[in-house]
Formats: sequence, C-alpha cells, structure tokens
Amino acid sequence: MRVGLLGTGPWAGRVHAPALAAHPEVEFAGVWGRRPEAAAALAAEHEVPGYGGPDGLDRLLTEVDAVSIALPPSVQAELAVRAAEAGCHLLLDKPVALTVPEARRVADAVERAGRASVVFFTLRFGGDQAAWLAEQSGRSAPGEWFTARCEWLGSVYAAGSDSPYAASPWRHEKGALWDVGPHALSVLLPVLGDVVRVTAAAGPGDTVHLVLRHAEGASSTATLSLTTPKAAAVSGVSLEVRGEAGLVRMPERNESPLAGFGRALDALVAAADGGAAHPCGVAFGLRVVEILAAAERSLATGETCRV
Repeated sequence: MRVGLLGTGPWAGRVHAPALAAHPEVEFAGVWGRRPEAAAALAAEHEVPGYGGPDGLDRLLTEVDAVSIALPPSVQAELAVRAAEAGCHLLLDKPVALTVPEARRVADAVERAGRASVVFFTLRFGGDQAAWLAEQSGRSAPGEWFTARCEWLGSVYAAGSDSPYAASPWRHEKGALWDVGPHALSVLLPVLGDVVRVTAAAGPGDTVHLVLRHAEGASSTATLSLTTPKAAAVSGVSLEVRGEAGLVRMPERNESPLAGFGRALDALVAAADGGAAHPCGVAFGLRVVEILAAAERSLATGETCRV
C-alpha cells in the first residue's frame, strides 16, 4: 500500500513518519505540508518526495492508495473528505473533527467512496491494553459491568512542561476534553457500551470531570486534564471497571506510540484488502465527537445532555 503523510508537526515527525518508513507492508510515498519547506525537510529525513501547497496535495492524492493525517482536527476533517473523494483510504488521528457536522462529513465521504478507515486511539492499539479491552468487551453482557472510572492526566500545560505539543493552538483552545477525552471514551465504550447521557463539570486549569450514563445501564466517570502538576501526572492514565467479575484494571502503558501506530497501519492494510471494517473506523470516530460535543454543551449549560 502506497501511503502519503499529511502533516509535518511534532506528532508527524515523531510517530507517523518513522512508523510509515518501517512498516513492511507499506510504501512511504511522500509528505505533504502547508509549508513546502517543512514538507521537504521531513521528506528528506526519510528519503521520500516532498509535496507543498494546494497543488502538491492534489498531486500526492493521485499517487497514493491511502493517507495518514497528522494535522489539527479542523484541518484534518477538510482534507480527509478530499482524500476519500480522491479514492484514498484513511488513517486519522483523534478527534476526527471538532464539530459533529464536520465529523459526519468525513464519515459520509468515506462511506460514499467505499474506502477503509482507522482512527488512531493509542490505547486501542496498545499491545497489553488492546488485549485487555478485547477480553473485557467479550464478557460485556448487559448488566455485567456496574461502573468504571477513567483518568487521563497530562502535564502538557503544567509549570515547567517541555512538551513538544504545548504550542498547539487547537489544544490551547479546546483543552483536555477534546485532546485526551477521545482516548478515555475509546476505552470506556467498548467495555460499557454506548453513552446516552453526559454531565460535565470544570476543574482547575483545563481539567474536566465527566459522568457518563451508558445505554446498557452502567455508569462511568472520567477525569481529563492537560494541566496536572508534573509530579502528579506520573502514571496519569488509568481505567478500572467494577461488576459481577469484581474489580479489573487496565494494564499500564509500557511502549512507545510507534508500536501502536504500526498496529493501526496493520488494521488499515487489512481493511483495505477486503477485511472487515475496523471497530475504530471513522463511524466510531464520529460517535466519539458526538459525545464530546454533548459534554461541551453540558459544560456551557450546567445541565445533563443527551447524546
């Protein structure tokens, strides 16, 4: 599969590009960026062609089978529609978009084009975490689980942070709800089922607390933050589920996102080769955006919102 990379920022350079270059079933076919010089620089690191500007994007889309997008969500949504309409399969980052209409446009374009899609939620492709989630989801009969608690506490904007993502404008604007909220939902939904109501409350900094009611009767909470003090953000990602099976905890992360991104590429190759649609396809990405949008409404109104 010939795959082009759209994006030249830290996430593109640290994860997308090296994973594309290393994957045995993928030909890394080129890099596109809004700034031609940035695209040329990242492309040169991996000895692939660089494409810049609108004309470069059109050329790249005609030369590849799929695109891997590492761009801000609002930009991703627009370009994902263009790529699907050009016949490309899609490997997307979360969130798919920042509004429900934008996310639905992406999902509709993928469906119309009959293309494969995968959204890279890191824990859904983590080695130990993916196996654990599959095990818990397999025993998720109605009523099996009673409640769950998820925490995703980062220090991107904490004092003394040296995170390469601290300069991201969209993260500054949308905060933890939209940056790490998709990750939390990606592990809660496969175990407890779809969300039908959400209540959100603001905490310090960009911290958000969610209370979720799931369609099969369980409830869950999620605490999300990018402003957690650095000393308190150690092992800041956790999920525990309680029910008839007792208390079970998700394994801690123990590998680089590179390994998970390689598995996401595996999933896209398999789906594009006639396999079943992946559970983390764009339709799931749309549902996550719908829940986040309801949480955002709850923050604004102080009311519980239906999804």
